[in-house]
Order: sequence, then structure tokens, then C-alpha cells
Amino acid sequence: MIHSYLDILDRTKTGRVVKKSDWDMDYVVLPTKLLAKEYRLEWDNQHIIPEDEDLLDHLFQAGMELAASSGIYCITTGRVITFSLEELIKGIRRMPQSLQMGEGKDARWLYARKIMDERLPLVWAGNPGAPTLEEIFIPCVMSWMQEPVVDLATCGSITKVDGRNVETGSPLEIQATRRELRNLREALRRVGRPGMGLLAGQSAVTELGDLAISHPDYLRPVDSHLVALFNELIIDQINMARALNSVEYGMRNASLATVMVGGLGGDAPGAAIVQVASFILANWVCLADYHILHPIHIRHVATSTRGAMWLQSAVEQAFARNAPCIIVSDIYPKSGALTRELLYEVAANAIVITVSGGHLEGVGSADGLLPNGTGLEARWMGEVGHAVARQGLTLSQANQIVVELLSRYEHVFQMQNGNPGVRFGRAYDLKTLKPVPAWQQLYEEVKAEVRKMGLAYL
Repeated sequence: MIHSYLDILDRTKTGRVVKKSDWDMDYVVLPTKLLAKEYRLEWDNQHIIPEDEDLLDHLFQAGMELAASSGIYCITTGRVITFSLEELIKGIRRMPQSLQMGEGKDARWLYARKIMDERLPLVWAGNPGAPTLEEIFIPCVMSWMQEPVVDLATCGSITKVDGRNVETGSPLEIQATRRELRNLREALRRVGRPGMGLLAGQSAVTELGDLAISHPDYLRPVDSHLVALFNELIIDQINMARALNSVEYGMRNASLATVMVGGLGGDAPGAAIVQVASFILANWVCLADYHILHPIHIRHVATSTRGAMWLQSAVEQAFARNAPCIIVSDIYPKSGALTRELLYEVAANAIVITVSGGHLEGVGSADGLLPNGTGLEARWMGEVGHAVARQGLTLSQANQIVVELLSRYEHVFQMQNGNPGVRFGRAYDLKTLKPVPAWQQLYEEVKAEVRKMGLAYL
């Protein structure tokens, strides 16, 4: 039995020794394929939001079986960490149903949402991990922190310190991560929301940066940090150190498993099985307080692809029905700022997430690879999510709008260089921190279009 996290750490030294190549094939690819066949898990790419309750329950059961039979691989030691079914169920039961983020007048409560929940999703704004120069960091984050619809904030990563490249595991990682937090605190002060909750430490790749900010002047106990898994069903001792770092200090642990659609788990249904198993295992190995749902399409990356959105909807609904917990879903579109397609992608993704039982996080515009994100699409993400909940949109009604939106942006996945848009400084006035007129006009036009599609509460 698990009495403390130390018991889990012990299993990284006593578990079965397995080669990485054998892990991928014998513990992920083959069992996932068999489970998908056994439970007859299939998807229709015209129905992005599944409504088959048996499929959703079977998906959860398959994910539980994979978690119990395979466990999770500690790549640092080359050993398998396994859990009994009883331990996995206990891990599910320990998941918070509500969680305070932030403090004072700016505090917000995350909660486990239901399918077609009429309560508003929380809006967690930012472009997590996008490389950001320090000179534009504060204006960038202020552009979304200032939006009234935004509840919580995150940010990109600082890649240079005083002109020096930040290398993973180097002393500069400490400096970069601390500067990130100081800049976030300053930005919150400037917009008058000093107590707002954060997901931060995005500049920390190793445990160095994470340890460096575990202080109330940086990352408070009412903020969160990432505890990541690798593809697929893999963790290392660096991320286990992040989890252990929270035990006495108390910051919120956000598990992150970026399962690949079209990867080791196969197409959307198989990838969804792996995602369910990842969450179930993360309850223990990440000491998760909530889960971040961020599938990656193996070719197109973006969460706004049909397969990734189907996975987000199916997994959120499966947990809402079988093991309610807090799920925050990322929105990482292919397109960047000052493009019409970005707004279509955000709308589709936000509709899918909200109606299926998730909270909203984003926007990681341009696949989160460039600093081409702004506060306007974060505002739009929140407005769409709130409209879905207030209108009481059904799964079927939501799907109809999403399919219409897909027809207006799917061409970007065939563009040779993507659709990156422009940098923050070309989409926003750096003095007023308002969208440039062309960006504001696109937003107003697309808002009117989506309202006509059936989202009348915009």
C-alpha cells in the first residue's frame, strides 16, 4: 500500500527492468490496440463530440485496464512502477472536487465540471511555454491579465537572460524562472489583480527552476506548476522531484500528458485510452491536484484538429461520468495572431471543451512555438466558453457549430509553413495594450459569424 510518496519512489528502484523500446511496443502499442478492439472503440470524424454513453464508459474502463496492467515507466531507472487496482481507485478518490487558486479578491475556485454544465468554465489565459523575449514579457501577459473574463493566468518561457541563452539544467535556468515569476507578479500588480492564481515556472525545464521559485514571493502555495509525463506513460525522476517538492510547501500540481493522436496509441480512440490511463496514473506519480488535457496531433500538432478535439471531448466526458475530477484543457491552434483562422480554431476548441466538461486554458497560438499570441484570443476563448454554458448548448448543437467552424479553418493544416500570423508587437499597440484596429475588426467580424452559426449568447 502507498503510505507516502516515498513508497512510489521506492518502486522506481524495485520495479521490473524494461528496455525503452520494449516498453513502447509491449506496454503501450500492443495492449492499447487490443483494448480498442475489445471495447470496439471507434470514432466518426463528423461527430467531434461523441454522444454514445456506452463508448464513453468503455473508454474509461479500457484506460483503467491499461493503467493497471502496464503501469508507468521511470525512464531514469529503466524500471516499471506498477499499482494495484485498489491503489488506482484510491488515487481517483483522492482527487479534489474543488480547488482554490489565487487569494484575496482575486481568488477563484476550480471545480469538477459536468457534461453540458451550465456553470461557467474558468478561463486560464496565456500561451504556456511559448518562447518569449523578456523585453515583451510583461506587455504580453498584461494583455490577457487585464481581460475581465480571465480568471487565472499563465505565460510563455523566458529563453534569454541578459542576452544569454538559457540552457536546460544550467544556473541560468534558476535566473530565468525567478525572472518569470517576478515579471508575472509585476504584471498582476499593474493590472490591479495581485492575488490572481497562476500556472507558472514555464521557464523551468528541470527541477532547478522549480525549486528556485518555491517561495511565497515567487510561486505561492495557491499557484500551480507542471508535473509532466512523457510519451507515452513515462515519467522521470526530475518530474517526480517536482511532485515531491509540493508535499510540504503545498503548491498545486498540474499533471500534463501530451498524448499523441496518431502516435503509439494509434488514432483518436487508442490515444484516448492512453490519455485516460495517463490521468489515472498521474493521480499518484504526479500527485495531481488537477489534470491538463493537451493532446498533440502527430502531423499537425494543434489541439484544433478533429482527432485531438474528439479526444478532449471523449476523455472529459468519460471522467465526468466515471471519476469526476478537475480537467483544464489546453487550446493550441495552428494559426497565430491577426489571422481569421485563429479565431475560428479557438471558437471550435472552446465549444468542444466547455460542453464536454472542461475548463479552458490558452491560447497557445501558432502551436505555442512562437510569441504570436495576444490577449484578444484569450478574451475570445472565454467569451465562447461562457456563451456555451449560459446558452445551455447540447452536445449535438455544439457539434453542429464545430463542424461548420472546421470547414473554415482546416485548410491551414495543409499550408506548407502553417499560418503563424504575426508577433505580439504587430497585433497590439505596446503603449495602450489594445489590439490594433485590423485585429479588433477581425474579432468583431468572426464574433458576428459565430453568433449566426447558433451561439446566440455571444
